[in-house]
Amino acid sequence: MQAAEPSMDIREAQESDLEAMWSIHTAVADSDLPLPFSGDLDQERFCALWSAPGQIVAVAEEGPHLLGMYRLAMEPDDGDSHIATACYLVRPDVRGRGVGRALVQHSIARAQDADFAEIRLDYVPANDTSALTLFEELGFEIIETLPGAFHHPQLGQLAAYVLQRFLQ
Repeated sequence: MQAAEPSMDIREAQESDLEAMWSIHTAVADSDLPLPFSGDLDQERFCALWSAPGQIVAVAEEGPHLLGMYRLAMEPDDGDSHIATACYLVRPDVRGRGVGRALVQHSIARAQDADFAEIRLDYVPANDTSALTLFEELGFEIIETLPGAFHHPQLGQLAAYVLQRFLQ
């Protein structure tokens, strides 16, 4: 009889997770997957960004391994704090296993619990078709196209999209 695989859990990130979170960031940056922000972050700036107060940061784990993460923060230009901005990262070697979907669904519930009216994704590279499909399946809509905003090493300048999902 085979032992069952451990199930994936999503929990609040802790300071002790930052090293593993940095590893996920570098794995995505080193892959052919597009990052939803500049790949030029060094570890210090990354840790400061992902551990800043006033945001919701969660990780997906399976046993002792982190599979992915997200962060929700108030949209920087939103004085009323009703718009959350989100960022999601999933280890390249576990893509296709539902980690991203679970993280997005978890973040939607957390944003609703925090009384946000909507979530915006400010920078989704146009060539990340699997992420775009997932976001659209979960109720996000493209509200703006940023031509040439994303530089792909092989494909050159590509568009990025701003997506939005109302929560109420």
